[in-house]
Amino acid sequence: MATKDVRPTTSWLEKPWLMPTVDALLAFAAFGIAYFVRYELQLIAPVLEFNRAPFEPYLPYTIVYIIWLYLNYRGSGLYKNIRGRSWLDESYTILNGVTNATVVLLAISFAFQPLVFSRLMILYVAAITIVLLSLARVVRRTIQARLRARGIGVQRVLVVGGGEIGRSVLRTMVARRAQGFLPIGYLGENEEDGSVDLGRLKGLGSMDNLASVLREHHVDHVVITLAWTHHDQILKMIRICQQRGVEVSVVPEVFQLNLKQVQVENLDGIPLLRVNGHVPLKGSNRLIKRAMDLILIGAMSPLLLLMFGLVALAIRLEDNGKVFYKQRRVGENGREFDMIKFRSMIPDADKLRADLIKTHELDPRHPKIKDDPRVTKVGRVIRKLSIDELPNLINVFTGQMSLVGPRPPTPDEVSLYEAWHLQRLQVKPGMTGLWQISGRSEVPFDEMCLMDIYYIENWSVGLDAQILFMTIPRVLLRSGAY
Repeated sequence: MATKDVRPTTSWLEKPWLMPTVDALLAFAAFGIAYFVRYELQLIAPVLEFNRAPFEPYLPYTIVYIIWLYLNYRGSGLYKNIRGRSWLDESYTILNGVTNATVVLLAISFAFQPLVFSRLMILYVAAITIVLLSLARVVRRTIQARLRARGIGVQRVLVVGGGEIGRSVLRTMVARRAQGFLPIGYLGENEEDGSVDLGRLKGLGSMDNLASVLREHHVDHVVITLAWTHHDQILKMIRICQQRGVEVSVVPEVFQLNLKQVQVENLDGIPLLRVNGHVPLKGSNRLIKRAMDLILIGAMSPLLLLMFGLVALAIRLEDNGKVFYKQRRVGENGREFDMIKFRSMIPDADKLRADLIKTHELDPRHPKIKDDPRVTKVGRVIRKLSIDELPNLINVFTGQMSLVGPRPPTPDEVSLYEAWHLQRLQVKPGMTGLWQISGRSEVPFDEMCLMDIYYIENWSVGLDAQILFMTIPRVLLRSGAY
């Protein structure tokens, strides 16, 4: 059955003329601002009266500067719509282009020795241009992210191949939705391989179904992740995609290792891919992550102690029961521990759990019950605000958990895991993670696992910081919490 809700795959932000026009206007503005700073504000060095000059003599230099920037950025690919390119990469390209254009202007001035020319002003132009063009990319990315959240400028992607490489592509797209890829499902090598849904990602059968899936699901982009032993089928699928005007990409089999594990080297013209076994959360990185946890807990401790006292008092006043609730959870490498939370349910709530899972037909690997009848009045409030999880900080302090990481499952849930699900147990569990900032309880189990594995493979201090900052508005807006 065809999908009816199909949004535009491109937005006005991706028009090929937009960013060159914006850059040209900003470069012209940089000259105007630099002129004002040099001749009116007279920062760094004063301007003598006989050296004062109007702006008009600088117009030819402005035109040369803008043209040189355009040619440089066009040649370096800055104006190509490359999904996944980082802001730092764009800023580095901007810096290189501005440096080259500045050198050209200075060379022209040395060659022609004009009567009106301030080299200091040209340096101002360079600095202002870098700032303005870099900020323009920030604005563009912010608007683009909002449009993509509404389904505008999003590419509907079909992944061919249900193995580890295919799941790696799927989890990256699920974890990084801001890049504008919306995976709709995958095709397996045969009907059996492609028959299992991964959360909201549909198993659409075997790769023989490609033509019909492209037609019925309005696919914009196909990513083929098959081994090269299927080269005949790969070529056939590429032709089918090209005939239907669908973009197609092929992931080399070697990248099952993850890009961070592969280092490109050169042996007298012969390319070598050296596997370095890079694992982000090992050695010194574990110490850095642990230090971050302890520093943040220490910085927030005064506020946390106040909140602990108020919530404990509210729980005791409601039914005079226990303040804390302990539950056996599975942590790093399968080690079990007691996770501590504020009690938000009636006493002996665990005895009703199995019946509720059966009644509501929930996934037993990740059961989340909306309007759970076991929740108390105070519990309903603290669960909505995720305050019930604050005692997890005790587990973080003792080293059983981290602030950021996969959410710890129960032993019963782990007993139902498939082999690939166990990858999410390779690191310490966390209080928040990618799945929490992507929908929390509304995220199906398989999608949550894809996000957790992506996090493990791509951990960095910056990623942890991003998740922590994005958790705050999700909690305040009570998105997906129940």
